[in-house]
Amino acid sequence: MSAELSFTDAFTYALRGARARVAHSSGRGPSELPVESWTSPADDDDHALLDLCDGPTLDVGCGPGRLTHELTLRGHRALGVDVVAEAVNLTRQRGAEAVVADVFDTVPDEGSWSTVLLADGNVGIAGDPARLLRRIREVLRPGGQAVVEVAAPGSGSSSGWSTLEVPHGRCRPFRWAFLAVDDVAAVAAAAGMVLVSAHRLSTLDDAQQARWATVLAEQP
Repeated sequence: MSAELSFTDAFTYALRGARARVAHSSGRGPSELPVESWTSPADDDDHALLDLCDGPTLDVGCGPGRLTHELTLRGHRALGVDVVAEAVNLTRQRGAEAVVADVFDTVPDEGSWSTVLLADGNVGIAGDPARLLRRIREVLRPGGQAVVEVAAPGSGSSSGWSTLEVPHGRCRPFRWAFLAVDDVAAVAAAAGMVLVSAHRLSTLDDAQQARWATVLAEQP
């Protein structure tokens, strides 16, 4: 029987090179955790995503920091936050700023950020995108924006339990959600925000395989 791990321990093993797979209860098939792409330099799709960011930017769920680092190189004041210390250490090793923090707790300079970035599906944190976006509103300065990477049109939105599996064991289930671009406007409205724009980041012909992002602002 495999050992039961904390999410932090399982994700730390993954960041250190262990093969990792995520399984979901929401009907989506298991998938490999794309750690290699997260630890690589920002790619063309990432650059298209970061083009949407404006001013001081908080990167929520920064992982090993490829986007926080790239924002810093672009001249933004950027801060990564992640609940996993190993992710924060890797972000700092790239030369970017990062702290260990849970977005639902107090974060540095709360209420002063021009942009909050939710990349790599991090709008799914805690399994309730509307709740997360309400929290993001508190972190933003008045007139700020959220840049949110979302799932492709037609892929469906869902919420459920997920587990992260590594050779050392499986972590305890945690809540996670998937938000498709089709559903962003309704979820944003439930959080007191409005959909400003939606963007196809990839040049792939297949819209289902492309990466997508949205820009949200507080309701007037």
